[in-house]
Amino acid sequence: MIKILQNAMLSNPIAAIIISLALMLFLGFAMTRITKKLKLPNVTAYIITGILIGPYCTNLIPQAVIDNMDFLSDIALAFIAFSTGEFFRLSTLRKNGIKMVILTVFEACMASVAVFNVTYYLLGVSLSFSLVLAALASATAPASTMMTIRQTKAHGDFVDTLLQVVALDDAVGLVLYSVAISLAIALNMGAKVDALSILKPIGINVAVFILGSLFGLLLKLLLYRKHSDDNRLIISVSIIFAFCGICSVLDVSPLLGCMAMGTVYINATNDSKLFMQLNYFTPPILQLFFIRSGLAFKLDMIGGQTAAFGSVSLLVVGISYFISRIAGKYAGAAIGALITHKSKEIRNYLGLALIPQAGVAIGLAALGARALGGSAGQALETVILASSVLYELLGPGCSKLALYLSRSYSTRIEDIVPEEKIEGKTMDAVDLLIQQIKIIQEDLSKDRISPEEKAFQEAAEEQYALFAARARR
Repeated sequence: MIKILQNAMLSNPIAAIIISLALMLFLGFAMTRITKKLKLPNVTAYIITGILIGPYCTNLIPQAVIDNMDFLSDIALAFIAFSTGEFFRLSTLRKNGIKMVILTVFEACMASVAVFNVTYYLLGVSLSFSLVLAALASATAPASTMMTIRQTKAHGDFVDTLLQVVALDDAVGLVLYSVAISLAIALNMGAKVDALSILKPIGINVAVFILGSLFGLLLKLLLYRKHSDDNRLIISVSIIFAFCGICSVLDVSPLLGCMAMGTVYINATNDSKLFMQLNYFTPPILQLFFIRSGLAFKLDMIGGQTAAFGSVSLLVVGISYFISRIAGKYAGAAIGALITHKSKEIRNYLGLALIPQAGVAIGLAALGARALGGSAGQALETVILASSVLYELLGPGCSKLALYLSRSYSTRIEDIVPEEKIEGKTMDAVDLLIQQIKIIQEDLSKDRISPEEKAFQEAAEEQYALFAARARR
C-alpha cells in the first residue's frame, strides 16, 4: 500500500503536495492521541510524526516536497511572534520598568554563555557553529509554560514575573541570533570580523522593528472601520503574509518585526479578540511547521561527525547543549533575580520554569540551517530538534514543580476553596468539607472552552446571524 502511494505521488507533483499535506495533518493528529495518553505535549507528537514519515523511516513524503516547504518556518515564526506582541502592553511594562529587562537579559545571555563555553572551549567545536548554537540557547517556549499555568490555575508575583520574562525572552534571543548568524557567515566566508560586523545586524533588526511597527499601525488603520470577523481575519493574515514576503526578499528574519507589529497593534487598539482569533486559526500551520521540522531531522548524523565538530560526535554536542543550557538558564535567572531584588521564590525556582524550548528555537534553527548550509546547517537543525523533544518532555514537569515550590498554586482543598468563599453560617469541619467539594465539582462541570475558541465561535455566530437576516429579507 505504501509503495503504491509513493509511486502515485512521484508520478504527479500536484498530487504529491496535496497528499503530503493531508498525511502530515492527519498523522500528526493521530500521533497526539497517543502522546496525550502518555501526557506528552503536542509538539513532541508532531516532531516524531515527521521523523516517522520522513526519508529515514517510511519515506511517505517525497524529498522534493520536503525541500520546497522552507517557507513554513517563516510563516510559523511570524504568527508566533505576532501573538507574543500581545504581552508587551505599555501599562505592564511601565509597572515593572527595567527590572524585567535586566532579569530577562541575564537568564537569556547566561544560557548562551554557558553553551558557547562548553561547545567552543571544552569540545573544540568551530567558532561559527558555537556562536549560532549559543544564540539559540537563549530562546524559551512560552506554550508549555502557559499550558501549565492554566492547568494549575497558578497566580501571584512568581507567575507574573515568569510570563513577562518568557515574553521578553524571544526578543533577546532574536537579537543574539541575528548578531551570531551574521558573524558566523562572515567567518565562513573568511571575512574580517570587526565592530561593523556586530553593529550591522543590530542596525538591520532596528530597521525591521521600525518597519514592523509601521505595519502594526497600518493594520490598525485597515481594521478601524467596522468589518465582519471574517474580513478582520483575512486582512490581518494578509498583512502578516505581506510582511513575511518583504522580509524574505530582504533575507532577514520576520520575527522581531512581527513582534513589533503585534505590540503596536495591541497598544494602539487594546483589541485582544484579534489575537484570540489568530491563535485559533494557526494550529494547522504550526502543526505543519513542526512536522516539517521532523522531516528534516537527520537520524544518520546523530552518531556521526562533521567538519564543524572536529573529532567530537553530534551526540556529544547535543547532550552538552542540553545540559549546559539548563545550567545557564538556572544560574542566569538566579543572578538576575538577585540583582533586581526579587523574592526568594523567584530567585530559587524561576530557572526551573524556563527550561522548555520549541517553536522559536526550531524556527530560528531552520533559518540558521539555511544560512550556514551543508553539514553544519543540517547538524544545527538536528541538535535543536533532538534537544527540543527532550526539553518538551522535561519542561512541563519542571514548570509545574517550580509553580508548586514557589507556592503559586496549591493542592490543598483549604487553599483551593478557602472558608471565606463559602457563604452562610459557621459549620463544623465535615459540613465545611462537603461544601468545599461541591464548589469544586461545580467548577469542574462548567463548560471549559479556550478564549481563542470562544472568539472564533462568536465570529461564526455573527456570520450565521447575518446570513439568516439576509435570508429573511
